[in-house]
Amino acid sequence: MKKRYITGYAGLRALAVIGVILYHLDPDHFGGGYLGVPVFLVLTGYLITDQIMAAYRNQGYFDIKSFYQRRFKRLYPPLIAMLWLTSAYIVLFQRNLLNKLYQIVASNLLGVYNWWQIFNGQSYFERFANNESPFTHLWTMAIDWQFYLLWPLVMALLVKFAKKRRNIFWVLVGLSVLSALEMALLFRPGQDTSRIYYGTDTRFFSLGLGSAMAVLWPFEELDNRFTQKDGVILNWTGLATLFGMLLLVFSPLMNAQTAFPYYGGMFIFSFFVTVFAAVIAAPVGIWNRLMTNPVFNWLGSRSYEIYLYQFPVMIFFESRVSDLADHVTLYRVIEIVLILLISEITYRLFEKRRYTSEGIRYNLTKLFQWPVKLSKNWLKTAAFFLVFLIGSSGIIFSPLAKADNKDGALIKTINDNSKQQAEMNKKALELIKSSRKAAKKSSSKKSKQTSKAKTKSKTTKSKSGGKKVNQEFEKYGISQADLQAAQKLQVTAIGDSVMASSSDILHQLLPHAVIDATVSRQADVAPQLLQSYAQKGELQDNVLIGLGTNGPFTYDEVKQIMQIVGPKRQLFWINVVVPTRSWQNQVNQQLQTLTKKYKNLTVIDWYGYAHSQSSWFYDDKTHPNNVGQNYYSTYIVKEMVRASGSN
Repeated sequence: MKKRYITGYAGLRALAVIGVILYHLDPDHFGGGYLGVPVFLVLTGYLITDQIMAAYRNQGYFDIKSFYQRRFKRLYPPLIAMLWLTSAYIVLFQRNLLNKLYQIVASNLLGVYNWWQIFNGQSYFERFANNESPFTHLWTMAIDWQFYLLWPLVMALLVKFAKKRRNIFWVLVGLSVLSALEMALLFRPGQDTSRIYYGTDTRFFSLGLGSAMAVLWPFEELDNRFTQKDGVILNWTGLATLFGMLLLVFSPLMNAQTAFPYYGGMFIFSFFVTVFAAVIAAPVGIWNRLMTNPVFNWLGSRSYEIYLYQFPVMIFFESRVSDLADHVTLYRVIEIVLILLISEITYRLFEKRRYTSEGIRYNLTKLFQWPVKLSKNWLKTAAFFLVFLIGSSGIIFSPLAKADNKDGALIKTINDNSKQQAEMNKKALELIKSSRKAAKKSSSKKSKQTSKAKTKSKTTKSKSGGKKVNQEFEKYGISQADLQAAQKLQVTAIGDSVMASSSDILHQLLPHAVIDATVSRQADVAPQLLQSYAQKGELQDNVLIGLGTNGPFTYDEVKQIMQIVGPKRQLFWINVVVPTRSWQNQVNQQLQTLTKKYKNLTVIDWYGYAHSQSSWFYDDKTHPNNVGQNYYSTYIVKEMVRASGSN
């Protein structure tokens, strides 16, 4: 029987890679784009398992050695090229990324990079705590390689012991369900999801469902299987599953940092993809034709290269621009053009062409032959050799490279502050309780304090009658009167890594403050956190929020926050300085608009105060450095004291 090429799968790959790119470019507007990865995994599971099962049906055995050779020749050259090109760029232009480069390259070549990421604490969603790696996305390649290596052996065992196709199908379905259950059981709300996001075991269900479909739906047996009536059923089934896929892609439920994707959301999406892929494979119906067109064919055939190069292009390009927030559309277009251009070049060089060891040796001999005869082939060989030398030097000498000192200082500060947060918050709560007890004992004293809190001039201009506090901060633009008043200000603060980097100073200036700040936090978790503090009776009269660095928020999230805070508390929200991300202006404009709706919402204009002070920030242009942390903390405290004093 003549084997058919499933042209519609190029369309599925095209949609998948488009989704992934859009997610990496703008995760807040295309939050479900990461679901392109399960599409790739389902197709891999289906095509590889179908190939294995066809070999057992037609030949009685599967040639594992030949399979490994084909996979190696097809996939390794583009991967190696990407690793060395990226390493060469790092050596020449971004040496702060040299640290652990040899480990990254080695783990990718060995196909275990996803586990290296897990054991080295590299979060897929962490954008600012350290220098973002241009290799982060390669975890999927590692899962593919592990599947290619082990799956022929697994299938050999299943063919031998399960024997019947039906038995093999249910074993694969069972393994897929177990993988999804493991993902759900390992998920912990509020904790980093990298272990289950990267894990081969917890992501197997996509591969497993595709593999199960290959057993049930072998495409070489589909030609004479369907009637015209079946085609109508398949058309409607395809429409329903595509609608389900799109619904999940664009649903806020599938935010990858919330619970639903791990509690079955990704499994459901993979099931929809599996059924849709089965419909496309069928020789009747409209879906293969609809998913086949020149654009989809071009993108699908180059989806491997596009996937490989999209992240390095984004990371390297965005590290060179400091005003992305002001030119979002222009810079996004440039990035997409660069990704497609580099992908096309590398596709023609490393996938369309096959290089033999004899050919490589011949070209290298010609490269060093004297006199030099310049030609297109000589120049290409020289470029390859130069990239190989530069990239190799970076890989070989990367063990001698230390983590970027400035970046290391930021990470150390955040980690140290995170360790101290619980203890400092405990002390703050004890101080709050003791001050409340003291206030109850003396109603007259309480009246004076209330009067003082409501009179701005008395708060900010009166002479301090007691011992001076935190005098070393006066040089950062805060008065002693404000420093004195801050000692009594009771605050509950929720923030991200920007606040976390300064939480030690904020605790010093605001000893009655409970500060809950951590890396990569977004506004969607704020309602839950605030509700938790409210239920424990620890939500103070002044609430401080420092969120927006990692992405914009919805008005529904703000509405929930304001409902929990209530009209009697004062909410302070720090706007953001994040010029290298597209959402900076959006976040700041949203906050300014919200002040017109909520009278007890005050925006602390950190952007207006600091955005032009480049010396206050680390190289990421977002996190305050040692100097900036002092300006950040004192400015926030000064604004809070004065705003609360005017109530």
